[in-house]
Amino acid sequence: MTDEVPADLVRHVAASTGLPEAVAARVVADVTGYFGETAAEFVRRRHAELQRRQVRNAEIWQRIATELSQRPVAAPEFTERQLRRIVYG
Repeated sequence: MTDEVPADLVRHVAASTGLPEAVAARVVADVTGYFGETAAEFVRRRHAELQRRQVRNAEIWQRIATELSQRPVAAPEFTERQLRRIVYG
């Protein structure tokens, strides 16, 4: 296992799902990478995704704020202005 992926977590996932350890390691790495994203990285990524889907900015800011509040590691509450500054600078 690499330093980034805890071996005990990989063993647990492999044992609880029946996945081979190599596959479990990839799953754990993918999930920890996803949730390792900073709040600013998440805001930029989601804004770009939602814009590609033609969602209007007024709705985007509301959706991002809701999604941030539901992330496993709580992000600080951002105002709409702060969200805009993360994306646009």
